[in-house]
Amino acid sequence: MIQLSIIVPVYNVEPYIRACMESIFMQGLDETCFEVIIVNDGSTDCSMEVIQDIISQHANITVINQENLSLSVARNKGIAIAKGEYILMPDSDDLLIENSLKPLLEKALETKVDLVVADFLEIEDKDMSKFTGVVQKEFSVQEKTGQLLFLEDLNPWQCYIWRTLFRREFLHDNHIRFISGINLQDVPFTHKCYLNAQRCLRTTWLLNIYRKNRPGAATTFFNVEKSRSYSIAMDATWNLRMIMGLSPDVLYKLEEDVYMTFTAMVYHTIYMLKKRGDRHKVFDILKFEAPQLDFTHGTKQKVTSFMIRHLPYLYIDLFYLYVQLVYRKVWKIWARQ
Repeated sequence: MIQLSIIVPVYNVEPYIRACMESIFMQGLDETCFEVIIVNDGSTDCSMEVIQDIISQHANITVINQENLSLSVARNKGIAIAKGEYILMPDSDDLLIENSLKPLLEKALETKVDLVVADFLEIEDKDMSKFTGVVQKEFSVQEKTGQLLFLEDLNPWQCYIWRTLFRREFLHDNHIRFISGINLQDVPFTHKCYLNAQRCLRTTWLLNIYRKNRPGAATTFFNVEKSRSYSIAMDATWNLRMIMGLSPDVLYKLEEDVYMTFTAMVYHTIYMLKKRGDRHKVFDILKFEAPQLDFTHGTKQKVTSFMIRHLPYLYIDLFYLYVQLVYRKVWKIWARQ
């Protein structure tokens, strides 16, 4: 029986994919008990070539080649063919910490929980060469409901898929998949998992090394088209309010999480889009893709909702002007010193 399916989407990660793959086979797991599904999402560099020897050496690796359809499509394809009782989805530019996965998988198989959420280590890409290893704390877990896990542990800025073991039947039974073709697909996926899960385990055990600020990463740029991903992700997350049985505290946090995503999009729009017309297009897209957003927690949110619904161009123009004035004031103060 396959206990674990490890799904690795690959797209133009030639400098990083070998270290990722090597880390998967440094977990002390019997290779007859897990499978690795590599989904090559139309890579145009030598990502697949640099790991060809690893693929040849391990009979439990399956490779799927597709045209460039997006990370979300690649992950969905992996989930669709996975045979493992649990699924892990590491990013192809990150690493699993040596011998970190086995105790998590054993506990998952023992308890049959829906989710096992671990911790991770963040390291700047430029500092990865200095990494010398991890000293783990004693392994321990705490069982929680999905809603309690959502309230206590889900940081909306860190909806990272790769830190979690997902029970495959849980994903299938609740029809949980990634939204095809968008960035920020982790946000609605993670929220839907937490809000639907019945039994979960939370641990401070370190599972991953997250490579921060690598050149070319999707998180390092923003444009008008990427704002569509933000809007679609916000709309999908907002609509999770319709899940039956959510407590008032959960509903409040869910709405706050969406508002935080909105503020992040506004921040990126202000600082990364220089053309006024492009900033206006972002709010045209928001109105089309997420028409139901209605922030009501406090006066600031109510005013924001009114402005984006009725005067979106004025809202972003005023916000942009305010930021420019503050920046100039700070610059003048700094220049005098």
